[in-house]
Amino acid sequence: METPDEPLTVNTPEIRQSAVPWHPSLQTSTMENLNKQKETVFSLVQVKGTWKRKAGQNVKQGMKGRVSAAKIYESTSSSGTTWTVVTPITFTYTVTQTKNLLDPSNDTLLLGHIRDTEQLEAVRSSTKPLKRFIVMDEVVYNLYGSQVTDYLEARHVLYRILPLPTTEENKSMEMALKILEDVHQFGIDRRTEPIIAIGGGVCLDIVGLAASLYRRRTPYIRVPTTLLSYIDASVGAKTGVNFANCKNKLGTYIAPVAAFLDRSFIQTIPRRHISNGLAEMLKMALMKHRGLFELLETQGQFLLDSKFQSAKVLEDDSIDPASVSTRVAIETMLEELAPNLWEDDLDRLVDFGHLISPELEMKVLPALLHGEAVNIDMAYMVYLAREMGLLTEDEKFRIVCCMMGMELPVWHQDCTFALVQKSLSDRLQHSGGLVRMPLPTGLGRAEIFNDTNEDTLFRAYEKWCDELSTGSLQ
Repeated sequence: METPDEPLTVNTPEIRQSAVPWHPSLQTSTMENLNKQKETVFSLVQVKGTWKRKAGQNVKQGMKGRVSAAKIYESTSSSGTTWTVVTPITFTYTVTQTKNLLDPSNDTLLLGHIRDTEQLEAVRSSTKPLKRFIVMDEVVYNLYGSQVTDYLEARHVLYRILPLPTTEENKSMEMALKILEDVHQFGIDRRTEPIIAIGGGVCLDIVGLAASLYRRRTPYIRVPTTLLSYIDASVGAKTGVNFANCKNKLGTYIAPVAAFLDRSFIQTIPRRHISNGLAEMLKMALMKHRGLFELLETQGQFLLDSKFQSAKVLEDDSIDPASVSTRVAIETMLEELAPNLWEDDLDRLVDFGHLISPELEMKVLPALLHGEAVNIDMAYMVYLAREMGLLTEDEKFRIVCCMMGMELPVWHQDCTFALVQKSLSDRLQHSGGLVRMPLPTGLGRAEIFNDTNEDTLFRAYEKWCDELSTGSLQ
């Protein structure tokens, strides 16, 4: 192993008597000299299974051995040595829209997460049966459990299916531990046998957390069965459970190895749940895509009625409202999530509708679905944007009419101004001292604001209540 350069020699100033009066700045200057550091950068090269430090920032990949992207920065001062490790961590995950996911001739559910072609061929040619642990929301299990079983049997998979009541009220660490106990008893390979979650957003969140904890990170696959999870939970990296009566207070940022999206699942969910998912789609439309907003404005009722099942007469997905709206919603969501997967940047447009809704949703649980709470939050924020001069009266009117057309609530009696104040105060605490409020500045445009004052918030709140508390736009 190469050794660093010779240690830094610290020159301590000679102390002499002086006629200059003592001042704190003199001591500061002396301490700065004492604490001067010399920093050496080391790259890491693996040779015959052993990693070694090599001094230098730009060790060439062509040299003998494998060069890591990680770096070690070694700093030496009179007080000791500090090693700073910079390790780039890359998550690669696949979001795949597919059809006939449970058709035994379709191997996407079992093998669609494997990107290496040689590995894929090796698995396909192996005589060893595949092994999978599957968690299903119990309502989804009652609808599709037999199809999932038939699929696994037809493909000779060793499996265990665990149906669970994955509702918001049950979204707890206890349920995550229940999953982990069953996974442990079943036994899986932590590298090659991903856990599969089939259900709505709550199911995907809980299973994701359990997988991220098991053996410190076990791969998992998401199969969303609701519209909300199809365009939201399935495409991100968040996992979590509720704790201390707070939504998603415990969780991790561990992406699934893959998410497999089949719109046919949506045809069996109640109409209210489709409307619930439309709220998250509208969020992305208002923040980023005017065309998506106009599609929802004109086709929202059709999407509700058809349950996002493509009309058979339309063979071209580019003109099918269900195909276009889901694709654009996913693309705009990934645009925002991919560069900020761990939320290092707290200025996030995808937080629109999520400043007040967590507090409201937990307060009235289970009266409001997640998307319904989000939409109530968005409706108020639209009034705030109008009060701040960011939206015209016509734009405000169009947005609220679009919400109502998709059968979403736009006001709730439990969303008091005190709740608004508390929610924004909590956000200040957890967002680096800034409210970081995403607001629409037009249809399909948005910015982050930190300068909203309480008078403006209250005027917007009064107008929101005056116009929407009756359930219709007055």
